[in-house]
Amino acid sequence: MPHGLGYELHKLTARLDRAADDLLRREEGTTYARFLALFAVGESHGSQRDVANWLGQSEPSTSRMVTVLAEEGFLEAARREGGGNRHQLRLTTSGAELVERCSRLLEARFDDLVRRSGVPYEPYQRHTRRLLHQLEVNEGHHGNARGTA
Repeated sequence: MPHGLGYELHKLTARLDRAADDLLRREEGTTYARFLALFAVGESHGSQRDVANWLGQSEPSTSRMVTVLAEEGFLEAARREGGGNRHQLRLTTSGAELVERCSRLLEARFDDLVRRSGVPYEPYQRHTRRLLHQLEVNEGHHGNARGTA
């Protein structure tokens, strides 16, 4: 029985995540989850809450990851003035360098995968961006609603 596109995209994402984790463990000595958390610091507004939202995680889960990454010297977390228990996050030089190396490595491998598959890169990227944009629009209109579920 053929599966729908939603199933195939979830399967593709899971396999890409697993392959990324294996690659980063082998080449950089880190996990894909740690890389994503560091990447999210650069992509979000830098608060711990923003990072949690970007990752689609709970704040306590993100807080645990932030603690580990700060202890390893990859980011700094400072309490926001007048922000109660809110933390502002910033990559350290070593954190920014790790994100850069991992990003280049992952992008190169994905580019190679797309090229070998025969899928045209630019249309694939354009359609992926459209889907991501629609998810962001949906989330903006429905609070914390995620995706299509």
